[in-house]
Amino acid sequence: MQKIILVGKPNVGKSSLFNRLVGQRIAITSDFAGTTRDTNKAVINLDGSEFLLVDSGGLDESNELFKNVKAKSLAEAKDSDIIVYMVDAKFMPSDDDKALFYELLKLKKPTALLINKVDSKKDRERSWEFDSFGSKVTFAVSVSHAIGIDELCEWFKSFDKQEIFADEDENFDDFLDEFDENGEIKSQESQEIDYSTKNIKVGIIGRVNVGKSSLLNALVKQSRCVVSSIEGTTIDPVNEIYEYNDRIFEFIDTAGIRKRGKIEGIERYALNRTEKVLESSDIALLVLDSSQEFNELDERIAGIATKFELGVIIVLNKWDKSDIEFDKIKFQIKDRFKFLAYAPIISVSALAGKRVNKLYDLILEVYENFTQKIQTSKLNDAIAEAVKLHPIPRDKGKSVKIYYAVQFGFAPPKIALVMNKPKCLHFSYKRYLINQLREKFNCEGIPLVLIPRKRGETKEENDEEQ
Repeated sequence: MQKIILVGKPNVGKSSLFNRLVGQRIAITSDFAGTTRDTNKAVINLDGSEFLLVDSGGLDESNELFKNVKAKSLAEAKDSDIIVYMVDAKFMPSDDDKALFYELLKLKKPTALLINKVDSKKDRERSWEFDSFGSKVTFAVSVSHAIGIDELCEWFKSFDKQEIFADEDENFDDFLDEFDENGEIKSQESQEIDYSTKNIKVGIIGRVNVGKSSLLNALVKQSRCVVSSIEGTTIDPVNEIYEYNDRIFEFIDTAGIRKRGKIEGIERYALNRTEKVLESSDIALLVLDSSQEFNELDERIAGIATKFELGVIIVLNKWDKSDIEFDKIKFQIKDRFKFLAYAPIISVSALAGKRVNKLYDLILEVYENFTQKIQTSKLNDAIAEAVKLHPIPRDKGKSVKIYYAVQFGFAPPKIALVMNKPKCLHFSYKRYLINQLREKFNCEGIPLVLIPRKRGETKEENDEEQ
């Protein structure tokens, strides 16, 4: 997933643009410079293309606090894939803005200059002064009036990793060279990584005081973590190795996550560390407190696991304190966490050690699915059957075809759909194909990644499209 960052001096409208692109009011906006200090992040969906959008703090050095905010924003920019530098059309270009813009250009990443608050003809004329920046990509917009946003989104979509993978200039024969005579993938990744012996990294995540540390202690059969009723006891990730059935589990207990407004001091760093843990994990144990009602924060934490495309197991902890029937609470979870419909659910009591032992085999099952190799012939049979059952919608009267499907990556399974019109495969149809594949193959607990790819054009294909 490509990462987009909005950068600029205070009060140029970064948070307003962030909220508009996300479609909800997440970032706080005000007329006061420096309102945003920590980065806000959210996944946005642009016609089926997903991006991680980051709203950064204003670049200012008027005091010690803002200097730290600036340093953090620039560090976040270095870690991003696409940079949008925002300026205010109500003011003439400044040397500070130019210097900051040129500093970002040195990162050699796709960078656009976005001139915001172009609300009138006078603003439009003033915006021409920003040509002095020499930016190759410039947008003049009015975030408050939603003017020019569509053009910006189209630019974002041109960097979708799905379409980067679908290089229209690449010859289809070159693509087939990646597979053997039986149509099976010649995967460098599969040759370099032996998943049958690799340590299985399991991140334990959840909001504060749901019993993550108690679960780790129960899983490794020792008091590895400090446990207390005080929220936020765990700050640093805690690693522990455990062997089961000749496999090595590497469990990592992460700091409990609380609502953004309640994150204080050192816990801000703990949240970043939690994401770093998940970035290198295979499976996430999403721990929920079954004795309490689930809330929006539980959903947001679950979203972190989906962001890193991990295998997921939902662990209902404190089951001994719950008075709700399992089927009823399972229905509530499936309804609230629709995006984790594939995740198995298990009830445990970590503190009492009840049913925790069932997690080992469940982790092994999910990991096997996570690293599985689907036979190419069976994969294509399943895709053909799905298309026959529900044909792909036509694009402006022309056929949209899937020529071939092949798995090109693992952990989780990544499948290329070689097509004549990859951009015309609607995300809802892609979701349909994923559901059909789930019925044919064992995909419990894991996401499936489908990526449409352009087939190299030949004369026959060109004639066909004409």
